Amino acid sequence: MPELLNSMPIDLSGKVSKNILLHFLISHMKKSFFFCFVVIALHAFSSAQSPDTVTIRSPSGNIAFHLIKSNRGLSFTIQSGTTTVIENSMLKLSVNNFALADHARIKKKKLYAINETYDWMGAHSPAINKCNGAKITFGDGHVSSSIEIRVFDDGAAFRLIDRNSAKASSIPDEATTFMIPGGSDIWYHDMYMHYEGVHSRKKIDSIHEGEWVAPPATFKIKNGLYASITEADLKNYGGFSLQADGKNGLKLRLPQHQPTSYPYRLRYSAEDTVRLMQPAVIKGTITTPWRVVMVGDLNALVNSDIIHDLCPPPNKKYFPDGIHTSWVKPGRAVWKYLDGGGDGTLEVMKKFTDGAAALGFEHNILEGFWTKWSDDQLRELVNYSKRKNVGIWLWKHSKNLRDPKSRDSFFRHCEELGVAGAKIDFFDHEAKEVIDLYQTLLEEGAKHHILLDFHGANKPTGQSRTWPNELTREAVKGMETRNLMDRATHETTIPFTRCLAGPAEYTVMLFGERRRNTTWTHQIASAAILNAPLLTYAANPESILSNPAVEVIKAIPSTWDETIVLPESEIGELAAYVRRKGDTWFIAIMNGVAEKTISIPLKFLKTTNNYKAVIARDTNDPGALTIEKTTHNSIDVIKLQLASGGGYVAIFTIN
Repeated sequence: MPELLNSMPIDLSGKVSKNILLHFLISHMKKSFFFCFVVIALHAFSSAQSPDTVTIRSPSGNIAFHLIKSNRGLSFTIQSGTTTVIENSMLKLSVNNFALADHARIKKKKLYAINETYDWMGAHSPAINKCNGAKITFGDGHVSSSIEIRVFDDGAAFRLIDRNSAKASSIPDEATTFMIPGGSDIWYHDMYMHYEGVHSRKKIDSIHEGEWVAPPATFKIKNGLYASITEADLKNYGGFSLQADGKNGLKLRLPQHQPTSYPYRLRYSAEDTVRLMQPAVIKGTITTPWRVVMVGDLNALVNSDIIHDLCPPPNKKYFPDGIHTSWVKPGRAVWKYLDGGGDGTLEVMKKFTDGAAALGFEHNILEGFWTKWSDDQLRELVNYSKRKNVGIWLWKHSKNLRDPKSRDSFFRHCEELGVAGAKIDFFDHEAKEVIDLYQTLLEEGAKHHILLDFHGANKPTGQSRTWPNELTREAVKGMETRNLMDRATHETTIPFTRCLAGPAEYTVMLFGERRRNTTWTHQIASAAILNAPLLTYAANPESILSNPAVEVIKAIPSTWDETIVLPESEIGELAAYVRRKGDTWFIAIMNGVAEKTISIPLKFLKTTNNYKAVIARDTNDPGALTIEKTTHNSIDVIKLQLASGGGYVAIFTIN
């Protein structure tokens, strides 16, 4: 009998048809007492309240998003094959304290599909946007709202839309809870330092009610499948954080419910803190950002395009050629802050420009000392650097750009001087007021052809697709942190947690004491793994130029054509990448604390032709390395003994 029930046909709504079921059962029953049993069972089944279910599947059919209507309201589950990734989770959106979905019924649905590619500055190019979607209207006779769902081969996303408020100003709130399968491992940090925390690894079952979880929240299900929860296309809304319910659930919490971070309280007044704790008022239609669950192995997560796929393409008014618009110039940057180099004088910064040019780097970032310079000095540095194909960036505190006149004056000044970009700092909050400021800065920067780097920032949400002038943002505990003792674990964790949301300005690669329990080679590998369209180096250019691996460092690009995360990678233990730029292949490995032995087949080289290989290896001294030059082809296998905190970098070019 169980085998029989398991084979019953199901219609598209997810409910068993009564007539089909009766015909099916009768055709399979031979004895009269079985027939009587079936009639009684059928009557009980048809009397039960079966929830309405709408299922949207990914193009491959592997990922499924189930939207379920029950007496409790609307809920959802997400599956990968037969594995449940998100268990039954209630959707909760309220407007002016009215819950939209609790008693709603599904009224209609509109299905669609997207299949496109576009050039991208990230782990690979082109990006792939391929999904199946649905716009589902629900209501209770008095109100009508909708949920939009998109399901990709590496995850699913949804957003809620309320048009009832289109002619009014309203206050939204959300309390959707993502139910994580019990026994899952989760990597997370709290919100005390905003997005600049150190991840812990715990079982979801051991996270106590009330604990905060900064997205992206990456977790590993029992069978080895990974998933990560975050959001996309954040605008005209407050950013979300997640709060544990003590029952394996992570509840979506908007800024009015979040604790104010220490960095914000440190830099802003008590009045500012109170103001940003108030619920945000939204004028017109309420459209939430996309709530995203990426699903797959680590390679799939790192290569996922979902977050930027969910954002609109570039505005042709400002970016007529998209990311190829002439003034949008990704690249690598020198930075006088952590590794000496003298005072912030014009002559010192000319030397940094010289170092950038010698390395083939494209940018030179100035911290706040530039405000003591005259316009003539700034113009002299900008023009000097332009002759060496190096762009100049200026640091600015975000609070000094909140006033429209001050903001316009700053961007006009940058444009008149010929400055390439602005590093804007100290946002430290995700209230709608701050999110609106990001949008304004992006548009103002685009008007004046100024590239942007956001520091003291919240997680990226893919908006660099819409605004390619945003090359990176911090939102990570980076090299600036002087008291982080275990960089080996931290730097092998963030590629699979924070960096899933978008590029992070970690300010990579130091050879001095601040590198802690990592080797020189590990530090060089970090430049190839923690990539960003603006790849800022912490090391003084003179330190780089004098390093035995300088030619390896100079070859590392800031964007990639292809990325493969090797299966030996484990969060917090090993980050092992194969990457390609043009015809050149790279292996970059950062090891965690434990020593490891791994083998790397070179089949990614695609051809049996010999490749010239330049390899940076650890030595017995963590503050040294050795360079080898050899040849390899696609049938070779490289075997590595990785030291604690060690690394490996290899570059392969066609012989």
